[in-house]
Amino acid sequence: MKHLSRDSFLAKFGGVYEHSTWIAEMLFDQKSHSGAEKPSDLAGAMAKIVESAPQDLQMALLRAHPDLAGKLALAVTLSPSSSSEQSDAGLDQCNQTELETFKNLNAQYREKFGFPFILAVHGRTRADVLENFKKRLTHDIGSEFREALYQVHQIAKRRLQDLDVT
Repeated sequence: MKHLSRDSFLAKFGGVYEHSTWIAEMLFDQKSHSGAEKPSDLAGAMAKIVESAPQDLQMALLRAHPDLAGKLALAVTLSPSSSSEQSDAGLDQCNQTELETFKNLNAQYREKFGFPFILAVHGRTRADVLENFKKRLTHDIGSEFREALYQVHQIAKRRLQDLDVT
């Protein structure tokens, strides 16, 4: 990866964190990628960039994520990674009642926390996602902000692992 041009690096890794190419840009500019042999080797360095970023930039990262089973999913305008992840959890197969439940939970969550509910859905079912959603609505803003960042890192880690095999 140390032989990739900046443009090639950003094309490959700019979407690892949802609509937040600044993370891959900083990683490349800091030369923090030079020792990586495979994409998943970048997970720690990318997470470190996010964790050391100012809170307003971290909040922008959280707000860049789509609602689960939300309007963007229904309109088929999610990023390819988000679409695949939500589909794998069966969120694209919700019945009308489940869609209403997700819509209401998404609205409650955004109202309470100011960013969308974020969950690494790989390996989870719709029921798992709904249960997690309801549980996390009881959190306070500080612990939920940390949990949302943790989930973002888990999503990014999975996306990097998927790049290992492509």
